[in-house]
Amino acid sequence: MQQNHSVTEFVLLGLTQDPMTQKMVYVIFLIFYVGTVVGNSLIIVTIKSSRTLGSPMYYFLFYLSLADSCFSTSTAPRLLVDSLSAKKVISYNECMTQVFALHFFGCIEVFVLILMAIDRYVAICKPLQYPTIMSQQVCTILIVLAWIGSFIHSIAQIILALRLSFCGPNLIDHYCCDLQPLLELACTDTYVINVLLVSNSGVVCTSSFVILMISYIVI
Repeated sequence: MQQNHSVTEFVLLGLTQDPMTQKMVYVIFLIFYVGTVVGNSLIIVTIKSSRTLGSPMYYFLFYLSLADSCFSTSTAPRLLVDSLSAKKVISYNECMTQVFALHFFGCIEVFVLILMAIDRYVAICKPLQYPTIMSQQVCTILIVLAWIGSFIHSIAQIILALRLSFCGPNLIDHYCCDLQPLLELACTDTYVINVLLVSNSGVVCTSSFVILMISYIVI
């Protein structure tokens, strides 16, 4: 990754600076993270091992659980380690990788939720045509498109993030690397980049919300 700045690492301030509270954060988030990974893993194993769960709904649920596990893993382990560490340092490359992973897996979750809503719409409103419309081939194509769309969204975000220059403070007021805290640290004019970042995420969120609402209203 091209580094057009003098800052090679960042310091994550986390959720709190109090040592006692940090230990509480560690315990709470460890429970939630383990519960998330174990729960999603059970769903994945159950769907893959059961012959009766071969419908499109469970096919999409498999990928939703997979994306949710990956999304949690992109932030939670780092938060847990930093909660017990005195020095919460993350390199520039690791920071950019985390930004990409956050947007990639988060976007996949949103797209899979849309596919699940479309699946329920077809199942309820067009029950006789459901097996034909939501065939295995169609479901596979939809999942592939969701992965491609998420990749394009994340690539657009990370390209804009890589254009930021960092030459001053390197303290990120967050528990993970995200775009808005990074924009606050940039030593260049971030107005255009901020507009492009917000527009990119805004289009994804707004269009997803509209599609979900239309599907539920029709149902």
